[in-house]
Amino acid sequence: MRYYQYIQGGTRHVAVEADPGQIRNLTALNPRIASTLDLLRAASITGSDIDSVTRGILSANPGPATISIEELLDGAAPGKHGVTLLPPIDAPEVWAFGVTYMDSMRERQAESGSPDVYAKVYDAERPEAFFKSTLDRLQSPFAEVGIRADSEWNVPEPELSFVTYDGKIVGYTCGNDMSSRTIEGENPLYLPQAKVYDKSAALGPALATPETVGDPQKLGVTLVIERDGNEAFKGEANTSEMKRDCAYLVDWLVRHNSIPDGTSVMTGTGTIPPPEFTLAAGDVIHVTIEKIGTLTNTVVVV
Repeated sequence: MRYYQYIQGGTRHVAVEADPGQIRNLTALNPRIASTLDLLRAASITGSDIDSVTRGILSANPGPATISIEELLDGAAPGKHGVTLLPPIDAPEVWAFGVTYMDSMRERQAESGSPDVYAKVYDAERPEAFFKSTLDRLQSPFAEVGIRADSEWNVPEPELSFVTYDGKIVGYTCGNDMSSRTIEGENPLYLPQAKVYDKSAALGPALATPETVGDPQKLGVTLVIERDGNEAFKGEANTSEMKRDCAYLVDWLVRHNSIPDGTSVMTGTGTIPPPEFTLAAGDVIHVTIEKIGTLTNTVVVV
């Protein structure tokens, strides 16, 4: 199943796409379910999963779908005022892994004055992990994402992101790891400044469960950037190209590191715009991942 969080009429809701294209408002059926974290907590307590918890709620409250996915997303789109779509998980922390794809390693080498660093990370047993965001910095679908005013070369990085609970992967979503290639390329030790700044991370639109996603290492990832209504860049990758799979990454992340429940983890990018391209204010970024959905954000200078 796929889960959405949104605000409508000043009230927060969780909805589930139990049938293709149709969603039901779980909060309306059970007011104790006000977030996907509430579902994950219930699943943990009962020793089940969130799809099983949801099926129990739906079976106790039979009825038609309340709204279509198209209606929900259209109501949340820019210029509309009916719905505010939220990140699908209230992630207290967002972590990220880098240099998990060969293309990413090559791009990092090309931009860097220390190219050997990236080759060594790509070939090493220990992956590169870094802290990316906190909940108050995290951007929603259709919200703004930022490019640094002190950076001349800025790119989005479309990434499969997984969500953890009790240290295990419980779902997947689309991630946009906004990055300054100018700053990271100047010196790899500047990575935190290249990666962590205002509006530098976005997640959404849905939390897709393992049952829905199936094999997370067989998902198509597409990045489209629009400028002035025209397609300025399009790139594609597949998570099968990752050197390290999601299970490997979460195993390393939780070693000697207690992460809070609901933590989201970006898994690296396999498609990046070419060196001659940089984002500009007003660009619209679409990150689409198979079986999950499309995360759309507009660029601003921060």
